[in-house]
Amino acid sequence: MARLPRLTLPGHPHHVIQRGNNRQAIFASAADYQMMLDLLDENARKFKVAIHAYVLMGNHFHLLATPETADGLPQMMQAVGRRYVRYFNDSQKRTGTLWEGRYKSTLIQTERYLLACMAYIDLNPVRAGLVAQARDYPWSSHAHYVGLRTDKLITPHALVWALGNTPFAREAAYAELVQAGISMGQQQALTDSALRGWALGGPEFVENLQKKTIRRVSKGTAGRPVSMPKIKD
Repeated sequence: MARLPRLTLPGHPHHVIQRGNNRQAIFASAADYQMMLDLLDENARKFKVAIHAYVLMGNHFHLLATPETADGLPQMMQAVGRRYVRYFNDSQKRTGTLWEGRYKSTLIQTERYLLACMAYIDLNPVRAGLVAQARDYPWSSHAHYVGLRTDKLITPHALVWALGNTPFAREAAYAELVQAGISMGQQQALTDSALRGWALGGPEFVENLQKKTIRRVSKGTAGRPVSMPKIKD
C-alpha cells in the first residue's frame, strides 16, 4: 500500500516527531543540542513557521508548530534535517543516514489538544526518567513558559496568552497545568496520531478539516465525502 502524503495545512498546529535511525543517538554533546535549536530558529523564521513548543531528547525530538503556508513545515524540516545531518556526521566522523525515514506529523484540534500536547512534550524527559520535574530539563521550551528563561525560538500560541492576564499568572497557570500531567488516553492519542498521520480532534473538527484537503485526514475518511461518518473521540 502506498503511503499517504503528510497531512499539512497552514494555520493549524502540527505535532511533529523526528526519530534517529534504529533509535540511535542524534545528539552527542551540548553543542549538538544547541546547533539543532539554532537551525530550527533560523529556518522557522525563513519558512514562516511558528514553533510553540519543543523537546530535544537523546534519540528523537518533538515540535508543536503552526505553519503560515502549505509548504512551510516540510520545507523547514527538510532544511533542518539536511543541515543537521551534515553537521553531525562531520563532527562525529561518521557517514550515512541519521534519521529514521521522514519525520512524522499530524494536525491537532487547537481547543481540545494544544495545551495537552505542550504538556505531553514538556513531560517527555520526566517519563524517560531523565529529570524529576520538567523545569529541570535544559533542552525543552518548558523553562520559557514558566519564566526561567526567554527562548527566542518560541512563539506562544493565543491559548497560552489566555491562561492569565499577567506574565506571572500565565507562568503559574502553565506550571500547574504541566504538573497536573495528562491522561494515558491523551498521551496515547497524541503519540499515535502523529506516528500514523491521522488528524486528532472531535468529529466536527475532522469533518471540517476533510473539506480542506483531498488527503484522508482520518482512518475512516477518504477524499472529499458528501457526508462524513461519525468517529469516536
